[in-house]
Amino acid sequence: MVRIVNLGSSFSAGPGIPPQVNTAAGRSGANFAHLLAKRLDADLTDLSVSGATLLNITETPQVAGDRTFEPQIQGVPADADIVLVLGGGNDMSYVGGLFMEHTWMMTAFSLMNRLKGVSSPNMPPPTDKEEVIRRYGRVLDAIHAKAPKARVIVVEYLTLLGPDTKPVIDVPSNAERLKHHRAVAAELQSATSKAVESRADWCELIPMAELSQGHGIGSAEPWVFGCTAMEQLTGKTWYHPNGEGMKAVANVLYECIHEH
Repeated sequence: MVRIVNLGSSFSAGPGIPPQVNTAAGRSGANFAHLLAKRLDADLTDLSVSGATLLNITETPQVAGDRTFEPQIQGVPADADIVLVLGGGNDMSYVGGLFMEHTWMMTAFSLMNRLKGVSSPNMPPPTDKEEVIRRYGRVLDAIHAKAPKARVIVVEYLTLLGPDTKPVIDVPSNAERLKHHRAVAAELQSATSKAVESRADWCELIPMAELSQGHGIGSAEPWVFGCTAMEQLTGKTWYHPNGEGMKAVANVLYECIHEH
């Protein structure tokens, strides 16, 4: 049986998407790793945790709710066939920067998490691009060392602020701030690509940022949750993949795996 491992942050874990199989981790049983494993009839080790930084994958334990998660790399089996990894956004304060755009947003988010018994992730200051490249590289090297025969597949973050996203109307940001957040997303995408480039013999990149450009907030068929009060009240997680987004990533991964 094929053995799949899933590492990463909330865009990998799937908070706000039922069923939640690990509340502290914000981990969904319908995230792209679970969907892919089901389609391949594969064994899945899902180690993703919402709020994780790249350091939480390699060396730093992560506290989430009343749980402490050991560095994710520790759970990677040596005989893994495929390792999926998604990260870097929390290092660069990508989604955190969007949450902090208005104080009321962060207050509402924290309140809802407290009511659900989940702690809100810390919002560390953004890490510069070169350091993120180094951190991502260490993650990939650690995976390769732990599971040398595994196919390592890096998944980019889905686009949140696409060409259809309108300032003020779709998100509580003016045009200037929207431009800023898109620039952060581009830097994250570039850092991820740089980390993969020099490891192309055993590592590959899934360009989900480009593939999801037409499915951002405000589009006709969004692959991500927006930031409305109703979404928050119904348990959706602002600025994160929705169920359709997870299905889209799983479909791309499935096709990629079957091409080789």
